Amino acid sequence: MSHTDTMRFMEGSEAIAEATIAAGCRFFAGYPMTPFTELLEHLARRLPEEGGVCVNAESELEAVGMAWGAVATGNRAATGSTGQGLALMQESFSEITRAELPLVIFNMARGQSDYFQATRGGGHGDYRHMVLAPMDIAEAVELTQLAFHLADKWLNPVLVYGDYLLAHTSEAVEIPQGGPDGMGALPDKPWKIDGRLAGSGRSRNANSLGFEKGKPGIDPEAFWKRLAVKHEEIDAQEARVETLFTEDARLIVVAFGSIAKFVRYVVKQLRAEGMPVGFVRPITLWPFPSEAVAKAASGASRVAVLEQNAGQMIDDVRLAVLGTAPVDGIGEISTDSSGFGVGAIHDAEFIGRRIREAFTGREQRT
Repeated sequence: MSHTDTMRFMEGSEAIAEATIAAGCRFFAGYPMTPFTELLEHLARRLPEEGGVCVNAESELEAVGMAWGAVATGNRAATGSTGQGLALMQESFSEITRAELPLVIFNMARGQSDYFQATRGGGHGDYRHMVLAPMDIAEAVELTQLAFHLADKWLNPVLVYGDYLLAHTSEAVEIPQGGPDGMGALPDKPWKIDGRLAGSGRSRNANSLGFEKGKPGIDPEAFWKRLAVKHEEIDAQEARVETLFTEDARLIVVAFGSIAKFVRYVVKQLRAEGMPVGFVRPITLWPFPSEAVAKAASGASRVAVLEQNAGQMIDDVRLAVLGTAPVDGIGEISTDSSGFGVGAIHDAEFIGRRIREAFTGREQRT
């Protein structure tokens, strides 16, 4: 792969936009809603310069419909919003997933209250999205390009879960052209609807029922069962996780996204003070790295989940641990007056106090 020659100091939204373009995306549609607006603005400026199209749609419903059409033609395409806007797109997401179209979705969220939405969705039927949760801008660049690769590999939508902090802080990053090394060239797309077979009786069809032109009848049950098997394969192969100090930890702290970088910093400080605490960061929220979480918890006396919400990822942690150790929530709803999600929970002293309380509580119970 070729790479840019120098590092660039960029705001997160700009870096994600540049990574999207470098990955080969040439169509983007969205409706402005902070903190997603800045990503849309950067793509609106840059995509036309690269021969692409960016549409500021009149609503999220129109945006996802446009992206659906673009990705069905075989082009790399994406859409996005905040969680509130993505709520309007859920029906289309479920249909796009069962139509096996490789759409990439960006949720520039207001905190971490969209975990359930991202990992469970709000559409109908059996469907799952891969969900990647970067902790900083450099990783957001990497995971954005990985998202397009995984979407093409599995013919399945992939959601990149960002937030206000990721969108509005700045960092020196390098944008790999075409994606990180090892991803390979864009795959052939024999399924794409490009009009070349019109009038031939063999024209292509992208649908959620398994209908194929020229074949009598449809069998949606067989089609949906095949998709269920595909999602089982994704679950088995694509989980990603970061672990630290888990071998001898008596307390395991689990966190994801931007807040996880603060948690990791505090855990390192506590280890330096002699506290036997470990750290687990799910990079994929789905597939959830259940095996890694269970392994880390197997030698610990307690697991603490620090997330910026009322308790959502903790459900997946408990399912992974399966009662081998108590699992406590040590995060909380924490935001500012704007509601964009930059609250007291990001303070290292706050995080350290919560982890110490969890550790002390465990000690008192033994």
